[in-house]
Amino acid sequence: MVREYENYRQSTDEELIHRLRDGEAAVMDYICEKYKSLVRSKAKSMFILGGEQEDLIQEGMLGLFKAVRDYDSGRDASFATFADLCISRQMYTAVQASQRKKHIPLNTYISLYGDDPGQPNGGGRDLAESLPDRAERNPEELFLDKERVDYLEKRIEKELSEFEKHVLDLHMTGMSYTQIAKVLGREEKATDNALQRLKGKIRRML
Repeated sequence: MVREYENYRQSTDEELIHRLRDGEAAVMDYICEKYKSLVRSKAKSMFILGGEQEDLIQEGMLGLFKAVRDYDSGRDASFATFADLCISRQMYTAVQASQRKKHIPLNTYISLYGDDPGQPNGGGRDLAESLPDRAERNPEELFLDKERVDYLEKRIEKELSEFEKHVLDLHMTGMSYTQIAKVLGREEKATDNALQRLKGKIRRML
């Protein structure tokens, strides 16, 4: 198998897909081995949205199989780009279906949204830097933080549109707006606009 893998490494993904479709079944094992690190990396980031990491890895591998099945070199970009999209889409669909989102600490929300609006021109500080060190807080302050988290989550659920919630979820995994647009099947401009809108809404909530 190792020798076969050496042979496969000299071929492009697109060539390998053709060989697989011509009946060279072992190619699938090589593609799975080649892309498993990508799947595991995405599973770690998606894990913050909910679901078990091993389940997400399985979903990611299913997305990879679908990419192999559906890839069209005359229509799609490179196989690597197409596989990345299919894996992300499959994982995110599984997370949404599970409806088991985990709570996200308030300072994680804050740190995503850029400069402190209370500083002139942002002041070069993000909002997370404006909060006191958690280690310095007493139990009463930490309890109040939890109340603020609950309050913020309720406001987000109420005031963000479904599209904005999806964009926020994926942005929390570290995706850029261009990647989010591909996963959600939306235009990049519309996705970027939604990202800017939800940032503004969350700033006002804070």
